[in-house]
Amino acid sequence: MTTSLFTFVELYRRIVRSAAHVLRKGEAHVAAAGGSAAEMLAWRLIDDMQPLRFQVGVVCNFSKQWPARVAGLPLPDDIPEDLDLDGLYAALAAAEAFLDALRPGQFEGRDEIPLKIAIANGAFEPTLPAGRWLTVFATTNLFFHLSTAYDILRAKGVPLGKLDLFSDGL
Repeated sequence: MTTSLFTFVELYRRIVRSAAHVLRKGEAHVAAAGGSAAEMLAWRLIDDMQPLRFQVGVVCNFSKQWPARVAGLPLPDDIPEDLDLDGLYAALAAAEAFLDALRPGQFEGRDEIPLKIAIANGAFEPTLPAGRWLTVFATTNLFFHLSTAYDILRAKGVPLGKLDLFSDGL
């Protein structure tokens, strides 16, 4: 069975929507408890892990940048690291709009195009086929950061369940 790399665009759109959904549930929870959105965005699962703001930021960045790389498009800029809640919602909406603009033809024949990408803050630069970057590296990272955002919110008492990760329906 052949799978088009374009099918990952829909998967990434779902991840972006799920990130917005869990963030809205977190916002409602913190507001009901009399806390602030800024406080919520600084929540961490464990002290040496990145905060919620970072986790959502990675979802925004990776969901645009990896499909762009694979499609041979200009690389979208990272979102600012200090966005407030409204800024994160806008960045998630922009990521979804970016994904909505992509077309299947942009991914055709790109599976084996070699991409050399610096990762781990430039610690190494592997060259892999574009399809492998998208289907393995980027997708695994997107799920990791979405799950970490979910876990941070759950750890702080936000009423989330597994179905919240599929908030836009299947």
